[in-house]
Amino acid sequence: MTLEVQHPDDLKQAAVELLVFAGNEKLFIFEGDMGAGKTTFIKEICFALGVTDLVSSPTFSIVNEYLSPNGSLYHFDFYRIKNLQEAYDIGYEDYFYSGDICLIEWPEKVAELLPPTYIKVQISITSETGRRINFTKI
Repeated sequence: MTLEVQHPDDLKQAAVELLVFAGNEKLFIFEGDMGAGKTTFIKEICFALGVTDLVSSPTFSIVNEYLSPNGSLYHFDFYRIKNLQEAYDIGYEDYFYSGDICLIEWPEKVAELLPPTYIKVQISITSETGRRINFTKI
C-alpha cells in the first residue's frame, strides 16, 4: 500500500491507515533517509494508539517505552549501535517477542535479529513537506 502525504498534518490519517493495514501485526520497521520523517510518523502512530506521553527519539537510549490503553509500545532507534551485541545487551528478544507493539528505526543495523514477519514502512521524500509512505507485510 502506498500513500502520498503532502503535509505533516496528513500523517495522522496515514498512521490510522497503517494500523488498519497491519491488522494483528505488532512489529514495524521504518526505513528512510535521515530527515525523511520516521520519528515524526512514529509519534503519530503512538498518538493514534492512545499514547499521551511525550514521544521522542530514543537515539541515545536505544529504546523508549510508552503506555497506551492497550499495553506497552516500544520505540527503538538503532542508528548509533556499533554491533549486534548492543542489541543483545538491551534484551531485544524480550521486546521483539513480547506481543507488544515494537516500532524500529534503522532496522538494517539488526536485520538478522528481526522476527520472520513484520510490517515494513518505507518513507521517501518527495518535496519539502511531501512524503511517499509505502507499507508492506513481510
